[in-house]
Amino acid sequence: RDWSALYSFYRQTTAAHHAIPYLPEEVFHQLKEHYAHGVVCSMAYADDEPVAGTLNFRRGSHLYGRYWGAVREYDCLHFELCYYALQEWAIQQGLTRFEAGAQGYHKLSRGFLPNITRAAVYVFHSGYQHALKDFLAEEAAEVKERVAQLHSHSPFVSRD
Repeated sequence: RDWSALYSFYRQTTAAHHAIPYLPEEVFHQLKEHYAHGVVCSMAYADDEPVAGTLNFRRGSHLYGRYWGAVREYDCLHFELCYYALQEWAIQQGLTRFEAGAQGYHKLSRGFLPNITRAAVYVFHSGYQHALKDFLAEEAAEVKERVAQLHSHSPFVSRD
């Protein structure tokens, strides 16, 4: 029931944000069957029915937040399930890193500093390769500058 609910939440969130739901339902079945040991979920229930949840992945001492969804808007539930409950769990488990997922300036006030991540993509069309290379070089410089700016507003005290 919870796995089906997680897929439903995922689809509701992608629809609400006009995103492409690139994960088919079969992925959730495969996760349950082959990788449940590496999945960490935080769920909320109303009258014993799942109403919101997160799908996260643990690898070694790291936890990676990825997908969130709910049947409707609940005041502050997103923050509770995606950040606070998972932070507490990660600390209890002795994890050394919790990446709460991409984007969101709201994460800074919740103790998450931005980190540079990498992606590997191959573009087959040579015309697009050149255009993307130039764009990505410019974007990388802007992202690095923005990360440095956000780090200057860190909620953590520096001991340097």
